[in-house]
Amino acid sequence: MQTALEANGVSLMNIKFNVFGKRMSIQRKDEEWLLFLDSATGIRSRVYDVVIPSELKVDELAVYLDDIYHEHANINHPSVKVLS
Repeated sequence: MQTALEANGVSLMNIKFNVFGKRMSIQRKDEEWLLFLDSATGIRSRVYDVVIPSELKVDELAVYLDDIYHEHANINHPSVKVLS
């Protein structure tokens, strides 16, 4: 799901993913991508140890997450999916 949010007059893009069974989201802010781990209760925590290149386009993010987290693939969750 891709949504446009606004905070303090700055437009933020938020895209949700299922990354091999983990709910994650990526937010575009100030020309950079920020990665978050999303809980079932709606709490988000920033993932600082993964840096997403700022030049990646929206349609390249799922492939990038797949490349980074592919070792978490399993029979129930064989790929990264964009959530709607």
